[in-house]
Amino acid sequence: MEFGVFLLAQQRGYHQTSQQVIQNSIEQTVVAEQAGFNTAWYAEHHFNNYSLSPSPLMMIAHVAARTQRIRLGSAVCILPLYHPARFLAEVGFVDTVSGGRLELGIGSGYQEFEFERFGVKIEDSGAIYNEFLDILPRGLTQKIFEYDGKFLQMPPSSIAVRCVQDPMPPLWITSGNPVTLGRGVREGHNLFVTALLNGSDAIAGLRSRLEKVAQDNDADLDADVKFGFLRCAFASDKPSEIDAYLDNARFQRRISESLKYRRAQSDDGYMVKEVPSATDPTMEELRRNLPVGSVNQVIDKMLEEISILRPKHIALQTQLGDCDQKTMLRQIELWGEKIIPAIRKEVEAMDAVAA
Repeated sequence: MEFGVFLLAQQRGYHQTSQQVIQNSIEQTVVAEQAGFNTAWYAEHHFNNYSLSPSPLMMIAHVAARTQRIRLGSAVCILPLYHPARFLAEVGFVDTVSGGRLELGIGSGYQEFEFERFGVKIEDSGAIYNEFLDILPRGLTQKIFEYDGKFLQMPPSSIAVRCVQDPMPPLWITSGNPVTLGRGVREGHNLFVTALLNGSDAIAGLRSRLEKVAQDNDADLDADVKFGFLRCAFASDKPSEIDAYLDNARFQRRISESLKYRRAQSDDGYMVKEVPSATDPTMEELRRNLPVGSVNQVIDKMLEEISILRPKHIALQTQLGDCDQKTMLRQIELWGEKIIPAIRKEVEAMDAVAA
């Protein structure tokens, strides 16, 4: 069982500077490596406070120099916002400077606000994304490649800085679309999924959908597909700390939905207003749904969710809203010291019984 930290780099208000937000992401990465996490993941968003991470690849290139072992992933690069020539070159460069530690998460994007400012039609995002999936293996593995698609064209070209990983960095496909996930299964890529802030019933439903995707594409989900699970979780004996974390998780959901459904409001054109919606979970629902509470409560809840979903990787959301940095660093250390070892021990025991 692998564990990662997912760093969204949010700015909940002007009491946080952009420099502080980015520095917190860097510091959490360094501490996550010291705590024994396998991977650190970085988002990509633009032009508002939902995430101050405009380039996962630039972030990875920087933190690669601050770390030695932890793998570093994009979650995700929004492919329709890139030109393939630059994207391929930067992937090769980042994999090189990180010593072959790149995990390449890719997605098609969902925030129209971003697409408008890059001059890309969001209704074309799926088609552009699929053409990128054609190009990536060619550009990263072939000495000379070319491509002539409806949206993307590359004359015969060679990427100068080759990836260290052979044949290329692992690809992680993030989508709620079964067709997109199915292509990832057929082509042997990893999947990244989430149940958002929902509980065990939603996780069971997610498992069923993934099983169908695998079956429809002639694969066995457990034997043939590596998939990761993005999850909010927090361990503490202090109710105030748990409530602060859950409040920030709900903040993230509110902002994400307001951007996704084109209802975002802002007083100054930048800071998106946090507006409650009819679908907001209550704090009590969040406490029931998520692995939060004492260390033992979190371990038990995580094991319950793992037994339902059976992921190979769990990415813990650490940098949400304006979570207190010292508290979050202690949280990462706590997971490394107590929670992850306990979960791995139990999972190994479950796997031994199943075998």
